[in-house]
Amino acid sequence: MTTASKIEVGKRNSALPAALGHFRALFNELDKGNLNKLSEVYSEDIRFQDPLETVQGLDELTRYFAGAYANVISCRFDFGEAIVQGEFAAVPWVMHLRHKRIRKGREVQVRGISHLEIRDGMVCYHRDYFDAGEMLYENLPVVGRVIRWIKDQAG
Repeated sequence: MTTASKIEVGKRNSALPAALGHFRALFNELDKGNLNKLSEVYSEDIRFQDPLETVQGLDELTRYFAGAYANVISCRFDFGEAIVQGEFAAVPWVMHLRHKRIRKGREVQVRGISHLEIRDGMVCYHRDYFDAGEMLYENLPVVGRVIRWIKDQAG
């Protein structure tokens, strides 16, 4: 009697590892000057959502990222190991962001996770989960102090 060395749930998606590699690479080189690279990873009908916005389609996604990256000094991600099932993947990450309007350009670290659906080697669904307060509100001069105090009091 033999035992399997690994267990796979559902049908294996052979395009998924390459697509995840392209996804990771994109977000570690993306800036306001190369948003055309989005089309190398995302399908034309991409559905994207994060705590700040929901967009449909590659053109809307490109406009959203143009605004999001307009004042970014630098942004890189440390990606964790993806959890994959069929066409879906959950990819944990830590974003290291320097933004002109957040903490006077000093680095902010934000933990999150991306939930992806990959069809035909392209990301067709992307939802990011992260604490918008950790990224934005906690780093505003007056409001940030209040939010950090409230979080400390909550335990």
